[in-house]
Amino acid sequence: MTDPSNKLGWMLDDALQMPETLYAVLLSADGLLIAHSQRISRDDAERIAAGMSGLQSLARTTAEFCGETAEQWRQTLTEFTGGYVFLVAAGPGAYLAVSATNRVDMEGVSTRLQQLVQRLGQELTAPARFAPQGYGSPA
Repeated sequence: MTDPSNKLGWMLDDALQMPETLYAVLLSADGLLIAHSQRISRDDAERIAAGMSGLQSLARTTAEFCGETAEQWRQTLTEFTGGYVFLVAAGPGAYLAVSATNRVDMEGVSTRLQQLVQRLGQELTAPARFAPQGYGSPA
C-alpha cells in the first residue's frame, strides 16, 4: 500500500537501484521523517530518522576536531561488519541516509547520493513567500 504522505519516496527508490543498497530515509535535522524507500516500513523509517538525526548532530559537533565548522559537514560513513550507512546533507535542514551491504560499490553509492541530493534540493527548496499586500506593512 502506497503512503500518500511519502511524496518523495520514489526518488529514494530510484537511488536504491544500485546493487547492494538496502534502505533509504530522508529526514529533517530534528529527526522527523520526510520520506522513505518502499523497502522499509514507515515505523522503522521513523525510528531510523531519529537515530540518524543524532548521528549527524554528533558528526557536526565534532567538526572542530578536523579544523572545520559544523556548517562544513557534508557526509558521515558508518561501517559495520555487514555493511555501511551513508549519511549526507540533502538541503537546508535535511539529511539523506542510505544503508548498503559490505559488497556495495562505495564510490558508486557516494556519487549516486550526490546526484540524488541535487534532485532533492530542487524539491525541498520552497519558493520565497511574500506577504499579501497590506499584511504586516505600515498603515
